[in-house]
Order: sequence, then C-alpha cells, then structure tokens
Amino acid sequence: MATILSAFGNRRTAAVLLLGFSSGIPLALTGATLQAWMKTENVDLTLIGLFSLVGLPYTLKFLWAPLMDRFVPPFLGRRRGWMLLSQLGVLLGVILLAFSDPARFPALTAAICVGVAFFSSSQDIVVDAYRTEVLEKEETGPGAALYIMGYRIAMLVSGAVALILADHMPWKQVYLVMAATMAVGVLTSIFAPEPKVPAKAPKSVGDAVILPFVEFFKRNGALEILAFIILYKLDVVVAQALMTPFMMDIGFSKTDIGTVTKGFGLVATIVGTLFGGGMMVKLGMQRSLWVFGLAQGLAGFSFMMLARLGHNYPMMVTSIAIENICSGMGTAAFSAFMMSICDKRYAATQFALLTSLMAITRVIGSAMTGYMAKAWGWELYYLASILVAIPGLLLLTRYSRWTTEARGEPLPAGSSS
Repeated sequence: MATILSAFGNRRTAAVLLLGFSSGIPLALTGATLQAWMKTENVDLTLIGLFSLVGLPYTLKFLWAPLMDRFVPPFLGRRRGWMLLSQLGVLLGVILLAFSDPARFPALTAAICVGVAFFSSSQDIVVDAYRTEVLEKEETGPGAALYIMGYRIAMLVSGAVALILADHMPWKQVYLVMAATMAVGVLTSIFAPEPKVPAKAPKSVGDAVILPFVEFFKRNGALEILAFIILYKLDVVVAQALMTPFMMDIGFSKTDIGTVTKGFGLVATIVGTLFGGGMMVKLGMQRSLWVFGLAQGLAGFSFMMLARLGHNYPMMVTSIAIENICSGMGTAAFSAFMMSICDKRYAATQFALLTSLMAITRVIGSAMTGYMAKAWGWELYYLASILVAIPGLLLLTRYSRWTTEARGEPLPAGSSS
C-alpha cells in the first residue's frame, strides 16, 4: 500500500495530473461548447458541422512533433519550455475566441479555432513526451491514471460547466473564464521538475524525423506492437459507439442517458482509471494488460443483459458502471504501455505517432457499427463487441517477444534486440 501511495503522491505525478487538466481544457472550446455558442447565435447547422474540420491539427500533430524533439527552447528546458509556449498559445487563442463573432465573422472564428487546435495538439505532444520521460518505472501506471483523470475533469469543466455558465453570463465572459483555467498548466510548466534524460536530442531535423522510425522498426515484434495498439481498445470503441441510440431504442429518455452516461459514467471512468493505475504497481505491465483487457472485453456482457431486459433502470446503471470502470482500467494500462515503449530520445515523435495510430481504432470500430446493429439486433451486436477483444488479447501472447528476456520489461531506449 505504501508503494502505491508513494507512486501516486509525489511531485512528478502531481505535475502529470495538472498537465492532464491543462491538456483537456481546449478540446471542447473548439468543439461541443463552440457548437452550443453558434447554435444560440442562430448559425446555420451546415456551417456548424463544417467547423468540425478545425480539429484537423489533432490528427496531423505527428508532422511537427519531430521539431519538438530536435529543438530546445532557451528557457525551462526541452520539455517544459515547449509546454509553456504551447499553453500560452492556447490561452491567447481562447481569449481571441472570446472576442470573436461566429455569426458575423465565421471565417475569422474558424481561423482562431485552428490556431487553438494547433497549440492544443502541440501541448498534447510535449505533455505526452514529458510524462514518458519524467515518471519512474513504478509510476507509469499511477501517472497514466492521474493524467487521464485530469483530462476528464477538464473536459467536464470546458464542456458541462461552460454550458451552465453560459445560462448566466455572455459567451465572451464564459470563454475568458475558460482561458483563465489555462493558468493551471502555465504554473505547472514553470514549477514542475524537468525530466532528467541522459540521451541527447537529435542532431538535425532529418534525424528527428527518420531516427524515431528506424529505432522503432528495428525492435523485435514492431509490427505486432502496432497491431496491438490498434486492436487492444477495439472492443470498447464498438461497445460505446452506439450507446445513445441503443439506450433510446430501449426506452430511456435523453435526461436518463445524459445523467447516467455522462455524469455517473465519468465518475465510474475516473474510479476505474485510478484503481487500474494503482493495481499496476502490484501487477506489473504484462499482467495488467491481460487482466484489464479481459475485464473491458467481458464488460460487454452487461449490455447484452440490458438488451435482453430492455427498459430496466438498475441494469442500465449497472451496465454503465461496469463498462466505464473496466474501460478506465484498460485505458490506464494501455496508456502506461505506450509510455513504456517510447524511446526517450524521440518521445515526442513516437508518442504522437502512436496516438495518431490509435485514431484508426475509432475509424475501424465505428464505421460498420450501424450496419452490425441493424442486421443483428442489439444482443448480437454486443456479443460482437466482446468477440472483437480476442485479436488484441491474442497479440498480447507475443508480449515476451517485445521485451527483454532477462527482466521481462519493455525494450530500453535505443535497443533493438
């Protein structure tokens, strides 16, 4: 117990928690919250839909991630310097959004949103690299859990809290309040410890672009690792893809769905994430991936039961609790695994590539779900969500090939065998 508490309660993990909060603030401000603002201004629905394109920087961040490995700002260090610059960029962008007029000048508002998304995704790049480098081995699980918790709380603040504030004050003031929350990240960047990484930064931009790929694909089982990253959370994506239509189809109101899935579900996810992060200290990486992977896969049985029972409120709450707790546990282990396989010399680039690769999971998992549910019905659909966990777990049987034989740990930075 003392080991778990020490892994959660130190300066490094505290910084990761606060940086998770800072990373989670901007997303809704250029997404769902902005959509609500535009709707109140009677902006055409077609234009509101097109605004989703302002999020493209989040999917393209691997393109400039090598620059954040290669160059070191002249203040605070390689990681904290870039964190501070990106956070100040987000803060300034959100302030500009506060003074924008999406109804009269939508193009200007869109340009500002792209800027916010660029600095936000840049913050994601460097924060992911920072937590990969600063956390000790036994802190990766708790650190991943705290980062996710901070991120989720921030999304609640910039989403639900912002919408509540908008009922009591003008949107300009709402966005200024949200901009002020970025002070959490700014102060953390200034006072957090800089990672002590013995490896030197790449010597050129060419090295920063090429060497991360060379280092990764020289490893044993590199392609298997990439396939594992795509498949490990596929069952969760399928199970959650049509949650709202499923709940509505069996008779639950939008209020029921919003209260349980968004409110209670968020709490359950945080509980599962923290529990998973703590258990990783005892279980280790491989066993955690196995135990939590099985749990998140089998959680689909609760939705099969709900599909059979129909409109049953206790079963609905139980299903949401099981799904979100198990998913949170799996996410903690999965995030820690990705941190562990990044070479610290190229952490920004490799982590950005891995998270961009994860986006494929959402595309694969969501694209055919409507056809599946329509053709098979909800019970068989959720059975399928369980079965799609199998490929990822089968790949996990190859874990020993991805690790050193002597210690059973992820390959150390720069190792190829």
